[in-house]
Amino acid sequence: MENVEQRAEKAAELKQFYGYNCAQAVSAVLSDQTDLDENTLNRLTAGFCVGMGNMEATCGSLVAAVMIAGLATEGRATVRYAKRISEAFAAKCGDVTCKKLKGIDTGRVLCPCDECVMNAVRAYSEVMGLV
Repeated sequence: MENVEQRAEKAAELKQFYGYNCAQAVSAVLSDQTDLDENTLNRLTAGFCVGMGNMEATCGSLVAAVMIAGLATEGRATVRYAKRISEAFAAKCGDVTCKKLKGIDTGRVLCPCDECVMNAVRAYSEVMGLV
C-alpha cells in the first residue's frame, strides 16, 4: 500500500499527465477508502473541477476529498470530517475557493492545481488517519 506522500504524488501525476481533473485525481488515489471502483468515482467527480466549472466554488480537489470521507464514514458524522478536511486544506493552500487559489482577481496564485491535489490528499489523510 502506498503512503500518503506517494498517494499525493500519484494524484498530481494523474492530473498532469493522464487527463484526470483535480477531483478525479484525488478520488482515484483514495478509491481504496470506498466501496466504489475508480471508474465510478471518475464519473461522479467529473463535474467538480475548476470550482464547479466557473472557478467560483470550492476547489474540486477538496470536494473529492470530502466525498471520499462521506463514503468512508458511510455518512456518519461526515460533516465534522468535512470541516476538519476543509480547514487542513485551507491551512496548506491559503483558501478553498478555486478562483482565489488561482489568483484570478489578485494575480497572485496561492496554490497551483497540482499542489491543491496533493494537499487535498494530505488533508484527507491527516483527518481520517490514513497512514
